[in-house]
This record gives sequence, C-alpha cells and structure tokens, in this order.
Amino acid sequence: MSWNIVPECVSIIILMIIWIYSRKGSALPTLKNQLFQSCFLITFCAMATNILSTVMIQYLHLFPIWLTELITTLYFICTPLMGMIYFLYSASIIYDNDYLFKVMLMGSIPGIGYVILVCLNPVLHLLFQLDSINGYTRGSLIAVTYIIFYIYCIASVIIVMINKKKVDYQIYKILTTFPIIAVIVIIIQQIYPTIILSGTAATMALLIIYLHLQNKQLTIDSITNLPNRSELFSMMEILIHKNNQAPFILMVISLRDFKRINEIYGQLKGNEFLKIISQFLCTITSRNHVYRFNGDEFAILIPGDSQEEVKSITHKLTERMNHSWQLHDYRIHISTVIGIASYPSSAITAEKLITAVEYAVIQAKHDPHKDIYYCDLEMMNSISRRDEIIQILKDKIADKSFELYYQPIINMETGKFQYAESLLRIPDSPLGPLYPDEFIPIAEETGLIIEMTYQIIDKVCQFIQLLINDNIEMTSIHINFSASQFNEDNLVEKVINIIEKNQIPFSKIKIEFTETTIAKNVQLVTDFTNTLAQKGIRMGLDDFGTGYSNIASVLDIPFGTIKLDKSLIWSAIEHPRSAIIVKNLTRAFQDLGLSVVAEGVENEEHVQLIKDCHIDYVQGFYYARPMDKEQTIKFLKEKCISN
Repeated sequence: MSWNIVPECVSIIILMIIWIYSRKGSALPTLKNQLFQSCFLITFCAMATNILSTVMIQYLHLFPIWLTELITTLYFICTPLMGMIYFLYSASIIYDNDYLFKVMLMGSIPGIGYVILVCLNPVLHLLFQLDSINGYTRGSLIAVTYIIFYIYCIASVIIVMINKKKVDYQIYKILTTFPIIAVIVIIIQQIYPTIILSGTAATMALLIIYLHLQNKQLTIDSITNLPNRSELFSMMEILIHKNNQAPFILMVISLRDFKRINEIYGQLKGNEFLKIISQFLCTITSRNHVYRFNGDEFAILIPGDSQEEVKSITHKLTERMNHSWQLHDYRIHISTVIGIASYPSSAITAEKLITAVEYAVIQAKHDPHKDIYYCDLEMMNSISRRDEIIQILKDKIADKSFELYYQPIINMETGKFQYAESLLRIPDSPLGPLYPDEFIPIAEETGLIIEMTYQIIDKVCQFIQLLINDNIEMTSIHINFSASQFNEDNLVEKVINIIEKNQIPFSKIKIEFTETTIAKNVQLVTDFTNTLAQKGIRMGLDDFGTGYSNIASVLDIPFGTIKLDKSLIWSAIEHPRSAIIVKNLTRAFQDLGLSVVAEGVENEEHVQLIKDCHIDYVQGFYYARPMDKEQTIKFLKEKCISN
C-alpha cells in the first residue's frame, strides 16, 4: 500500500512558520502559553514521525525493521495525543487553577491508556505489525487511534459549550470551531486512506488558535514593540498567584504634555518619539520588565523589593530628561512624572495596584513641584475615599437625588436680583457632606459629570417654572458646563430637548463655560454656543482671569456676560495695579457690549471696589449666600417686597 504524503509535507512547513512567529508573541509563563507551545511540539513530532514512517515503510528494505517500527510507534503515540493536548489547551482557557488540575487529570486518562496500548503493540500487535515479508499491516484495534482523537475533539467542544457563559463569545466560537474542523479533515482521511491529512488537520487548528488567541498583536504594542497593558496585567497576576506573595514594584512613567509633540510635529513623529523613549527605558532596566502602559505612558515591573533599582531607574530617567531628545532635525525637551506602587504594601490585587499607580501618576501631574509619587497608605486611603465618592455619585445619578443650591446675583444699578447661579451640593452622604471642590473633579475624570449636567439642566428648568408660577422675575439661571460635556454626541439636541420638555423659555437658561473648557474645545464650544444662541439660550464666560482665556476668545463666542474670578477681585484689594487691570478689563468688556459680573464679593471693601470699577453685577456672600430652592424663593420674594 502506498500513501500520498504531499499534504503532510506542505503542512509541516506551514507549521514551522507559525511556530516561529508564535514564539515572538506573549512570553508569559502561563499554563495556556506553555500548552500552546506543547501543541506545536507534539504536532511537529507527529507530522515528522508520520512522514518518516511512511517513507520507511514504503522503502522497507532500505531501513532496519526495528528502526521503522520505533518511528511508527512514536507516530502512533503522538498523533492521537494531539487531540489530548488541544483538549488541555481549551481547558486552560476555560477553568481556573483550582478546578483545572482535576479536569486535566481526568482528561489525561484516555491518553495514558492509549499510550500503554501503543507500548504493548510490539508484543500484541493490536495496532499494527511490521515484518520484512508482509510489510505494514493494520491490527484489530487500529480504530482506537481515531477514536481517541475523536474523543478529545468532542470533549473539547463539550467543555466549551458547558461553560459558554464563562467564555467570551469570540473565544467560544474559536474553541468550538477548530476541533470540528480537525474531525472533518480526519473523516476525509478515513474516506481516502491513501492521503495522509492528520498533520493538515492539526496545522489548521493551530493556525486558527494562533490568529485569534495567541497572535502577538494581541499582546505586543505595534508602535514600540513592547508588551502591552494587557500583558502587564497578566504578568502581575502570575507574580501574585504563583510566587507565594513575593513582593514586586510597579512604576508608571508618564510624559508631560506629550499631546503638544503630536500637535507640533504630527502623529507619525510622535509615534517615532515614543519608540525612542521605549528604547531608552530598555537600556536602564531589563527589556523584559518594560511595558507600553497607555498612550504616553510606560510601565516597569520590578520583581522583588529592590528600592535601589527603583532609585537607579528614576535617577537615570531624571538625568536623561534634563537633556533634549533628537528626532530627525528637531530637538525636543520633555519631562516625565512617575507613579510607584508596590505589592503587597500598596495593594494585594493586580487591578487595585494599577488603580493605585494611576492615581499616583494623576497626583504627580497635578503637582508642578514634584515628579515622583509613591502610593503609600495615605494615598490608598484617598483612593478608597475616591472609589466611595464615585459610587455615591452613581447612586445619586440613578435616583436623581442631587441637590441644587442657588446664589442670587444682584444688579448694581437697580439693586434687583436679576440672575442666580445653580450650584450642585451633596449635603448628606455615607461620607458626610461632600463639597464641589472634591466631587466635581472626580465626576469630570470619570465622565459622570455628563449625566449629572443633564439632570442639573432638568432641575433648573423645574425651578424656573416654580419662579414663573410665583411671579418672581428672574432673567436667567446660570448653569456651568464642564469640558467633559463636549465629549458627548448630540449635545445640542439633548440640551434643547430637556428645555422643551419642561416648556420654559430658552432665554431663562444661561450656560457658563470656564476658560479651561474653551481652551480644550475651542471649535466645539464655538459651534455649540452659536447654535444655542440662535434658540435664545444665553451664554456666559465663567472665572475669567484664571489662566487660559483671552479677549479674542470672547469675540468668537456669543457671550452676554463675563464673570471675573474672585482671585482678581481679592488681588485688586491688595494691589493697586491689579485694581487698574480690573477697571480697564471691565471697561473693555462693556465697550464690547458685554456685562461684567464680579464673584467673591464678601465685605464693604469689595463692594467699594466694585462701585469704583463700575462692574454691572455682583455674586458673593455680602449680598446673598447659596440657598436651597425653598430658601431662594423665600429670599427673592422678600427682596421683591422690599423693593
């Protein structure tokens, strides 16, 4: 009998190519990765022995019988065990460590039994027999070879289907597809026994697994060729669970103002610069310890608790950052901030460690005087409080239970309270009263501020309706918009829908933006304000003088009022030159047809400055404190009577 081994020869070449590429992928010492490499090894052995055995049997007279029988025996061992190793690989993806051992132990029983049968074959000849007269003849139990393979393929599909809810849908499809394809190919071989396709089936299965589950693109960053954040997380999990709680240190290095490099030199050169930084980091520590953490952030994972290595890395990095970087014809200056967390002192899970080090990086970015932050017990307490505040905000959003306070704004010419600013308050929570300077930044960082703002607009509309019902004259209520709001799709439509739903005049709403918001979203804010201004919604610039804005931005946006930050007012009291600036700013804005509001007015001295500068409106404790809606209505009614 002769066999066609061409498909097997082609398949072994393809197998070798996939194997070489797969070794450039994830280097994590996980059981899944080890089993995947074992799949290659066993498949290669099965295909190689299959090809050798076939050639040796066809040319039996050229080789010693014992050698041909040995190679054939190895083939009979390896081929069905390909099914077993694929089964174990599937199990390693589905089950955790506690249950996986039992599944692997039970799953190995048929394979072990089959190996014993193969080892007894030279005596019993149940699978095959070789002699110089009859050549190769099949034994009575040759079907067991195929049955074992089918058993493992079917078992692979069954354990995946049983655990369907535990597995990602894409992974589920892959793990159920490759055993079925392998079975189909082997059935074809049984129909055409002269064509050897067992290796082809295995190679197809490995190709599917590699492309969808083990591809290096899933774990390697394409720009820097470093392991990515997912790979870092997996390595931390391994260190935590397999190293008997041995300590390690996680450093995250973030480039300050990297966005500026992309804006000035373009994204392609920005990517080149990231590659240069990554190459430098690999020179100050082991390359195996360096990861691409995020857009402009890198991580270094240091096994052990070597503070000396941390000091060495930070020192070398700081020294290098004191000098410029060469990128083609450009010389770039950039600085870094570093967040450092350690296991187990900072946190005891990989997820919490990453949260801790990210928080440390944020703190470092906010501190212009300190570039390195260690995640100590105090910071962990801050993180814990931050997490609690996030949950409180989510709960408040869910039940729409935020409270709004209102601070009336007085017209200095008429003495009437013509406007009021809406102010978000959380007077009661599991942590006690929460103040805006603490929870607003958290809401902005998490994106929760977006839904909160929509609820504020709705509550302000309801409050305006109460004022209308009580015949209280109020030109408009001010609502603050965060820069995060402009990440929202259909922002204009959503704002308009809320106002229309409450059936109040559009002119009763005034939306205020800070200077920072405009600086981050100049075009978006301009388009937004122009569209809503056509509807009659008023616009105001809040906190003018805090750093980013200029007169030009005022000209492009249809503002009706400019609110001077309280720092300008307080500075004008202390410094005569500041008072001149405030007076000239006020005159300039008024010449442009804008009204000027001063906030932070708290005493007679402040009031006199306001009068001297001829400022139009005043918001401050001297005239009115923030009040809840009932107190505000009562206050406004009393002022109406007194006027």
